[in-house]
Amino acid sequence: MTEDPQAVVTGFLKALEDLDIDRALTFAASDIVYQNVPLPPARGVAAVEKQLRLMARFGSGFEARTHHIAVDGNIVLTERTDVLRRGAWEAEFWVCGTFEVEGGRIVLWRDYFDWTTVLAASAKGAGRVALAGARTLIGRYRARSAVR
Repeated sequence: MTEDPQAVVTGFLKALEDLDIDRALTFAASDIVYQNVPLPPARGVAAVEKQLRLMARFGSGFEARTHHIAVDGNIVLTERTDVLRRGAWEAEFWVCGTFEVEGGRIVLWRDYFDWTTVLAASAKGAGRVALAGARTLIGRYRARSAVR
């Protein structure tokens, strides 16, 4: 495994996109700290694994669109749009992430995002699902009406 901090972080995010939690955890140090600010941090690989497996269990897709990445020594900063998916539902929102890498492993992963934006994106995703369902029902109704 590479010790290059940027390669470690991009490899980690790619594993998350693939929903490959086992591979993602190979990038994590045993004492990793993960925090979605302002929630309390998950401390240790077991706690982080639990959160990642919940994400994979309840989601059907994840995408991390990295817009900018900066490296200063062993610190990697990312500016991303994260996309969460579950079936037809999708929410995308901006995230700024701070990663600290030591010995080729992530020891700190802290994501910052605006909760209002996440809630709005979630509502927008739910609205899209409802609208698609309504369109399907209208299409079926029209098809039945045309046959009569």
